[in-house]
Amino acid sequence: MEHSTLQGRFQARFFWTVLALLALAVFPLVAPALGLDFYISFVRRVLIYALAATSLNLILGYGGMVALGHAAFFGAGAYAVGILAMNGVTSALVAWPAAALLAGLLAAATGAVSLRTRGVYFIMITLAFAQMLFYIFISLRQYGGEDGLNLPGHSVLPGLDLGHDVSFYYVVLALFAVLMAVFGRLVDSRFGKALQGVRENESRMESLGYPVYRIKLAAFVLSGAVAGLAGALLANHNLFISPSLMHWTQSANLLIMVLVGGVGLRWGGVAGAVVMLTLEEVLRMWTEYWHLPLGLLLLCVVFGAPRGLMGLWPARGRQA
Repeated sequence: MEHSTLQGRFQARFFWTVLALLALAVFPLVAPALGLDFYISFVRRVLIYALAATSLNLILGYGGMVALGHAAFFGAGAYAVGILAMNGVTSALVAWPAAALLAGLLAAATGAVSLRTRGVYFIMITLAFAQMLFYIFISLRQYGGEDGLNLPGHSVLPGLDLGHDVSFYYVVLALFAVLMAVFGRLVDSRFGKALQGVRENESRMESLGYPVYRIKLAAFVLSGAVAGLAGALLANHNLFISPSLMHWTQSANLLIMVLVGGVGLRWGGVAGAVVMLTLEEVLRMWTEYWHLPLGLLLLCVVFGAPRGLMGLWPARGRQA
């Protein structure tokens, strides 16, 4: 009975996932006929932030690591693309992996120190690292300083024009689909189960012989690398990079996305990004003081759905 129930949940989750991806794939084809050309760019931005929020959910929801400096990796990936472009390296096959690698290395350095602490000390050290990086990039006048950096153009991908909205949309969608599939396999793997065990009871996992520190550091580095790739995509989306991408408020935005969508739920980061960015876009049309109604709506979500919006989903693609 239990096996059939789990199989039914898996099939339902697979069905809804395929349906959502098909809808996203079809959207750019029907958008012009519906006069929704602008929203191709908007949905692309949502997918990029969904990747960044999902990367945070890996360490927050599955590893129990409340990091308040995740935007540092997001911004570092964006700056890696911008700096390489300024020096003539425009190939996406070089710049995007370089962005992920740089963010992963920064995550390794941050994690090597911060993961030796717990609780509020861990939060404050991740915040300190992020703010340090934020002020470093503000002081780099050759890369725009606090005014930011304009990219000379989109990254170059053989056979595709990333300057074309629809082409770039499908590249982002393909990366989103692949990385979400990898994320699903990761949390279902032995590593994912060990990471969740560390979240539940770190001392017990240590007594069972698991290398707790190395498991947490590996998750932290993977999370940072994916955030860096999301930053590289955002740099191409905006063709502009600002140190504000690394500010603690950006980290807080990503954290709120995960909380709203569902901490430790597979699609929690995606749901949170969709809701947050859509509400922001809609409320901007109604009032310039959109932060207030957005805050009230988020309070309603927090009190009405303490496990996040995906926690209300009947099939609940829960923590793996």
